[in-house]
Amino acid sequence: MTDLKNMVISLAQANGTSGAEDEILDKIEEYVPDNMKCERDRFGNLTATLDGSGKTFLLDAHADRIGLIVTAIEDGGFLRAAKCGGMDARVLAAQDVTIWGREPVYGVIISTPPHLSKDADGKKAVDFDGILVDVGMSREKAEKLISLGDRITVRCPVSELMNDRISGAALDDRAGCAVIIRAAELIAQSENYPTVKLLFSAQEETGGDGAITGSFNLDADECIAVDVSFADAPDMPSNKVGKLGKGPMIGIAPVLNYDISLKLQSISREKNIPYQLELMGDSTGTNADHIAISKGGIKTGLISIPQRNMHTGVEIVDVDDIENCAKLIAEYVLGGGIDD
Repeated sequence: MTDLKNMVISLAQANGTSGAEDEILDKIEEYVPDNMKCERDRFGNLTATLDGSGKTFLLDAHADRIGLIVTAIEDGGFLRAAKCGGMDARVLAAQDVTIWGREPVYGVIISTPPHLSKDADGKKAVDFDGILVDVGMSREKAEKLISLGDRITVRCPVSELMNDRISGAALDDRAGCAVIIRAAELIAQSENYPTVKLLFSAQEETGGDGAITGSFNLDADECIAVDVSFADAPDMPSNKVGKLGKGPMIGIAPVLNYDISLKLQSISREKNIPYQLELMGDSTGTNADHIAISKGGIKTGLISIPQRNMHTGVEIVDVDDIENCAKLIAEYVLGGGIDD
């Protein structure tokens, strides 16, 4: 569990916003088992293959994280930025950030003191058009280090909480990346296993294009997509969230293969792996939506890691949930999946 926790922390600390995933993919390659062959496709996805026999199983987790993108450098060294992925403007005021320019540049997002604010200002968040990043240098100096289009990420160190819980930015979906790496390790310990392909997909946070292009090329018989989903906290609707530390959230939705969802539940009960259900009457909002309709269609299931504070710098996950997600996937794959 210590090794798993350290892997999650290491992955979460890597750069890699949507469309600029190279650093996180380099880091992932350090953790992928040595007996897996790694390749990158034209779109920027990373695939790792464990050659076996019989069916081909695809395990997907997206590698990118949310952030901002520099749109202007103004007098005084202030940067304007647009969101790159599902960044929430409400959590950005007075936030430390890193601008990934020719070298990393640290900055802060400006915040109007309450003494100078109007009453109406306290009732709404500043939208992205009003966000400015202060990098502490003149425009001329800033332009030597920063270019339009450079990415910006929230600068929040990953912290270990009590009870094997982790807090930090980018746990969505670096925790999912850790799950499929760990699942591959468990599968490879068996004497006989099918072919397993891990897809660390690009640009999920900006529409899921990496899952579309990546899964099209891999000719999988079945897929399990892994992402995070909402975990309980005070005042949140209990019917729309899972519980932190209570195991994988098995998805049920029209686009997901129902037999896979049922088989995952059956295995969980048989192997004493805690689980909970995530019921969705529409799309899942994850890569599973795209993979299920890739090419001629791929039978797809979804397992989600419960997470608090999604799309902030203080996301929280439980290491036990990550390990149990990996165990469930490994048992499913080694069990042959569903009948054709």
